Amino acid sequence: MENINFKHSLIFFNFCILISPFYIMLNFEPIIFCLFLILILGISHGALDNIKGKKLLRLFGYKSTVSFYLAYIFISFLIIICWLIFPNVVLFIFLIVAAFHFGKEDTVFTYRKKFLISEFLFFLKGSSVILVPLLLQRSETNEIFRILNFNVFDSPIFNDLFLIALLSLSFLSSLYISNTKNINLKGIMVMDFLSLIILNYFLTPILAFTLYFCFLHSIRHSISLVFELDKSFKSGLKKFISRAIPLTLITGAIFLIAIYFLNNFYKLDEAIYKVIFIGLASLTFPHILLEYLLEKNEKRT
Repeated sequence: MENINFKHSLIFFNFCILISPFYIMLNFEPIIFCLFLILILGISHGALDNIKGKKLLRLFGYKSTVSFYLAYIFISFLIIICWLIFPNVVLFIFLIVAAFHFGKEDTVFTYRKKFLISEFLFFLKGSSVILVPLLLQRSETNEIFRILNFNVFDSPIFNDLFLIALLSLSFLSSLYISNTKNINLKGIMVMDFLSLIILNYFLTPILAFTLYFCFLHSIRHSISLVFELDKSFKSGLKKFISRAIPLTLITGAIFLIAIYFLNNFYKLDEAIYKVIFIGLASLTFPHILLEYLLEKNEKRT
């Protein structure tokens, strides 16, 4: 796995170097393309949550899976409703949770410290996904947040100096996490960080995020799921694709229906932005909760 993750980061890093300058010549905002990638590759890495949910229910002694689906859907709808009522609060919490999620899931080895220390380090590491576009593409990033009714980053406290300080802490946390690991794992951390810098320097925020989310974060998580299903990558990949397709298609259809509905009230681009980020938030919270409960309860068995 370590060798695969290193090659993955290396390929993605070189991909960023090659594609980013080329995009400058195109000079357009491919929002439909971003939506397509997120629906096909992005959300698929959580498409096995139903299988994980069944596993969690067995650990709790439940046989019926209906309660899992109901709880998952309830949390998703609750996030959407809360976002509509308290957009600043919910999005701010979502960014914190997402930063932790990115930091932990993109760390390709087990890292545990005392309570809250490792969690805080994961949050700092993953915060670079949010901080880099704010620093390098501030006006474009804030325009997306404006569409989402979020204005926290308009505050003068989030000036360039403050963002650079936070980004430095993010990079240092990556180095600290990989401090006792071998050179390949340290290389993964550095290449992933530099990839974010390159993407957000040359590309628009939504395209930079999409490429990171789909081709680094999601594929990396999917690779780990493939090996969980089967020790043989080829066999595990077949199992992953066949099991991920149903929920991926259902989720994709819901996203498209939501865009069709919102397009009656907003411009198409704005409707897509809302569905992408509110939709991802509604899926991220139950996904992370499921991962947390499964991890904690597996340790006890």
